Amino acid sequence: MIIIRYLTIFGRYLQLMGRTFSVPERIRMFFKSYVKEMAQLGVNSIGIVLLISFFIGAVICIQMKLNIQSPWMPRWVSGYTTREILLLEFSSSIMCLILAGKVGSNIASELGTMRVTQQIDALEIMGVNSASYLILPKIMGMLTIMPFLVIFSSATGILGAYATAYVGHVLPPDDLTLGLQHSFKSWFMWMSIIKSEFFAFIISSVPAFCGYTVEGGSVNVGKSSTDAVVSSSVLILFSDVFLTQLLS
Repeated sequence: MIIIRYLTIFGRYLQLMGRTFSVPERIRMFFKSYVKEMAQLGVNSIGIVLLISFFIGAVICIQMKLNIQSPWMPRWVSGYTTREILLLEFSSSIMCLILAGKVGSNIASELGTMRVTQQIDALEIMGVNSASYLILPKIMGMLTIMPFLVIFSSATGILGAYATAYVGHVLPPDDLTLGLQHSFKSWFMWMSIIKSEFFAFIISSVPAFCGYTVEGGSVNVGKSSTDAVVSSSVLILFSDVFLTQLLS
């Protein structure tokens, strides 16, 4: 029964995405909504991305120095491992998990409120494709802004590592620089961006489905917001395993 229930939900999700990815009826209105959602979901998230990335980069650098560095290893190892962790996992996967809580709950609660207050029903009565009108700008806006968030996160994490080197005197800045430059593969940066695009689609589409299909009153809106964050986080973790294996 549980399998049938989840297959039913997945089928409804695919049907909603089929309605969402249709040609917008008014391109000008779609573009206006697209820019608005890109600012609301992405640009407004830059602050928390920069703050978390800076301190996580500093903490990773300190932990690598204290727990990995030894007389038997080159002194640049701490900088090398810091760069690999930031590029391969933190700036894409962990940051998207954090954004799933902020962006996902925002999308689910917004669409859920519109559903219980019958605003979506009013759009349907007027002959508007409400799925495309409401959800498509959110998905496209998130897909557009996510690569920039990943780049900002990686750069700020490295700045946090340098802050520990210069201010905390955890390790010499020259050793950190040498480690950051050692055996750098540009594909790792591209892999992080590609993974983040998949995660951006999950962050925007799954909460949109949870909010769009909510039934009942305001209590169910809160439940749908919680379900959206949990579902998005689980799907990000599952897809991270497959994407890492596929792209490595």
